[in-house]
Amino acid sequence: MKKIKVLSLFSGCGGFDYGFKKAGFDIVFANDIEPKLKETYEKNLKHPIVIQNICEIDKRTLPQAEVILAGIPCQPFSNAGNRRSTEDKDGNLFLQVIETIKYQKKKPSVVIFENVRGFLSSKDEKGMLLIDRFYLEMSKLGFNTKHQLLNSADFGLPSNRFRVFIVCINKNIKNEYYFPVPELFKKYKNTIGDILSKPYPKGESQEVWNLPPSSMKIVKYIPEGGSWKNIPTKHLPERFIKIRNDMKKYHSPNFYRRFSRDEVMGTVTATSSPENSGILHPLENRRYSVREIARFQTFPDTFKFYGNDISYKYKMIGNAVQPAMAELIAKSLLTQIF
Repeated sequence: MKKIKVLSLFSGCGGFDYGFKKAGFDIVFANDIEPKLKETYEKNLKHPIVIQNICEIDKRTLPQAEVILAGIPCQPFSNAGNRRSTEDKDGNLFLQVIETIKYQKKKPSVVIFENVRGFLSSKDEKGMLLIDRFYLEMSKLGFNTKHQLLNSADFGLPSNRFRVFIVCINKNIKNEYYFPVPELFKKYKNTIGDILSKPYPKGESQEVWNLPPSSMKIVKYIPEGGSWKNIPTKHLPERFIKIRNDMKKYHSPNFYRRFSRDEVMGTVTATSSPENSGILHPLENRRYSVREIARFQTFPDTFKFYGNDISYKYKMIGNAVQPAMAELIAKSLLTQIF
């Protein structure tokens, strides 16, 4: 059977592409702006990636594809980011996707965007909700659009990660598209303990990004399942004492979260900050290792992360579309559209 061709933009280390490739699709082009991820992408996907600013690429030179994947950088739309939306230079990358579609000799069958939950409340420079703008622009290009906020844990995957998937189907295709149904997977639950109980891949050393000294001083006071609220006041930095003394004013933040082994992991973030994410190991005073967070992100143990910058490995993994979620979407397209 002929494989369906995929053109991938903002590919990162390849999570989106890996899921589609596993489902049987053929990646014919991949692009990202970051040179540090090139080796990781190419050695795992067995395909070259063009490292270049998408704005500088002549869209007329891109290969023909039936599917376009666009995991547009999420920082402009993130609750943890600057929320500048399309006023941010990354926010306007959507227009680069539109240009890519226009220069395809034959209009793609499917275009898929993926982004953070905050995208749904972000607005463009004219005050229009971005999701409405997407529907409008894609309709002009000849696509029917659907979107859904999906949490990976609802599908039996080992972390709570909410992401918006926007699926645009060529209007010439009469089949209706439906997103995967979480109820079919609810019986599955992958806890932190389940992930940590797995042995390390043979011959792979444990890579851990060391905590900063300021964190090392206080994490020892946080029990499994606890947070900064368990740290005695006398050991807290001054800025935390100020927050603790007026929790209501600061909306009761929960810094230094240490999930317990019987919980499902929280969202793995690109920053992997011990202060603002649940990156602390439940029993050891350290961040989760590269392999551990890769497992939370559903990367198989055969997927290796290359380079000497260990902090960037955490960033690559945190930014990636979960391969298992990508595969679910890919398979739903195979059964309904292709």
